[in-house]
Order: sequence, then C-alpha cells, then structure tokens
Amino acid sequence: MSKITIRKAVIEDANLILCFVHNLAKVEKAEHEVETSQKQLIKTLFGKNSTSHAVICEAGGIPIGHAIYFFNYSTWQGKNGLYIEDLYILEEYRNLGAGKQIIKYLSCLALEKDCGRVEWSVLEWNEPAIGFYKSLGARPQSEWIRYRLSEKKLKELAGT
Repeated sequence: MSKITIRKAVIEDANLILCFVHNLAKVEKAEHEVETSQKQLIKTLFGKNSTSHAVICEAGGIPIGHAIYFFNYSTWQGKNGLYIEDLYILEEYRNLGAGKQIIKYLSCLALEKDCGRVEWSVLEWNEPAIGFYKSLGARPQSEWIRYRLSEKKLKELAGT
C-alpha cells in the first residue's frame, strides 16, 4: 500500500473537490441535490471570508479522498467544536486506513485549536460507515434530531 498523507486543500483542488462531492452524493443517493460549482467552492472554501476548510487525502501522491470541515461552538462546553461536513474516500481505496487518517488529522487539529469535540452525521442506512465510526470509539447522538431550513425557507422566513 502506498503511503497515505493528508494535506490542506488549495484553490487548485476546487475541481477535484467538486468531483469528490459528486461521487459522495452518488453514494448517498442524492446526486440531484448537488447545487454547487467549482466557482462556488472556490468562493466558500478558499475565499477571504471562508469559514469552511478542506483537506485532501492522497495515497502515493494520488488524490483518493477529501474532508470538508468547519468550527462550531458548544455553549455547554464553552469551547469550539470541529464539524466534519464531508468525509469521502474513493471506493477502490477504502479499507486501507485513509478515512481513519483523515479523522486522526482532524482530531489533532481539533485538539490544537482547543476544541471540545469532533462531530459529523451519517445516513442511518450506511452500515459500513457506521461500523467504521463505531470502531473508532464514536457514538451516535440519538437523543438529538437534526433540523434544516432550506434556502427557499430561509428567504421566506427572512421576508425576502
């Protein structure tokens, strides 16, 4: 197996990240929900006011996956947390330790930034991912229900 490395994404990775996003959406049976573009990713991941970040996972210098993350805040802990929005590894490179390397990298970053926790979401039917996360010692937060306001509903609520 080639050496797995994790590096911060750079603006030149925007198209690669977009490809990974489309691949992840396909796995999650939600291809029709992807609205972003390379231009939008450049703006939101690498722009001056960006609050989201990305890392690229490589095996022997070949990009095989990515993670998108941002910092949130817990009033109960009085600390930031790190939220992993996307974690994706190309299918042919799974089970080689790449996902664990990404989570380890982000966990080290969270500790460096004095975060109190690292969190993410997983689809309830994605048994391979659930098994992987449990193997790391992660536990589901079943008492919480996640809610969302879509852009359309945001605009309606804001009266715009």
